[in-house]
Amino acid sequence: MTDGPPDVVCVGETMAVLAPSDGRRLAEAGALALAVGGAESNVACGLVGLGHRAAWVGRVGDDPLGRRILAELRARGVDVDGVTTDPDRPTGLYLKDPGPEGTRAHYHRAGSAAAAMGPESAELPALRGARALHVTGVTAALSDGCARLATTLVARRTIGGPVVSFDVNHRPALWRGRPEPAASALLTLARAADVVFVGRDEAEALWGTATADEIRRLLAPAPLIVVKDAEHGATSFADDVATFVPARRVDVVEPVGAGDAFAAGYLAALLEGRDPTARLRLGHLAAAAALRTAADVPTLPPRTELDRLLALDPATWSTRP
Repeated sequence: MTDGPPDVVCVGETMAVLAPSDGRRLAEAGALALAVGGAESNVACGLVGLGHRAAWVGRVGDDPLGRRILAELRARGVDVDGVTTDPDRPTGLYLKDPGPEGTRAHYHRAGSAAAAMGPESAELPALRGARALHVTGVTAALSDGCARLATTLVARRTIGGPVVSFDVNHRPALWRGRPEPAASALLTLARAADVVFVGRDEAEALWGTATADEIRRLLAPAPLIVVKDAEHGATSFADDVATFVPARRVDVVEPVGAGDAFAAGYLAALLEGRDPTARLRLGHLAAAAALRTAADVPTLPPRTELDRLLALDPATWSTRP
């Protein structure tokens, strides 16, 4: 990664993550491992791993967990110069609880430093000069101030500014008690963005759309829509042209972070001027790396290996890597 302004600025909350180091249930674990995770910073880390400059803008507490987050993101090559340290509020925390039915997350983020973000964060110098800006629906659900920040970044942005990428990333628990229903708030943001990522299942839960084409019609006039359909694949819509690429087959360890990795891969290919098929393929490759690990932020294969996989014949693309 070379010096210069970031290619992409990702704005949102990052938390400390505690997970059983032995893979056992939380109530039975002998020890917990400390890591960091957050939708937007996960994307920033993925972009850096793919050779792009990325920054994360957020808010952490003036506490050991906040310092751990900043240190780890710096070590991964993410620019954190735009992060604000809050002297009065704590850094958010979540715990992972593995189990046979999947991994559950227990969040401790009420009153966190990130929840105190507001539209003033949209004026930070760190957001200037980037080619793209990435935000998710998680930020819109954290607080009234965070909702105004998301609206300012996505729906009230300056004409001629960076490309705005928005991942719907619906988290139902976060929207309980919020003044605006998730369905209407997230639809407004998605329609205002330049690039939209949404899972087919979450779109159906939010808006009742059953197919990728129904989602495309609902989100118009968003110019670039990417619909992810779990292990089946993903479809992008641009200029009324649909492109579908099946997902890579992998042995799934944990799905947490796969959507963020997909967004990082897709955005990296978009910045590189690649065609729609290559964008979806790089998204799938990054997501596959996330699915094969319990870490929120996977270690991606070398870029030379990813480029080799991108060139595979379509007939062999979806086979297990």
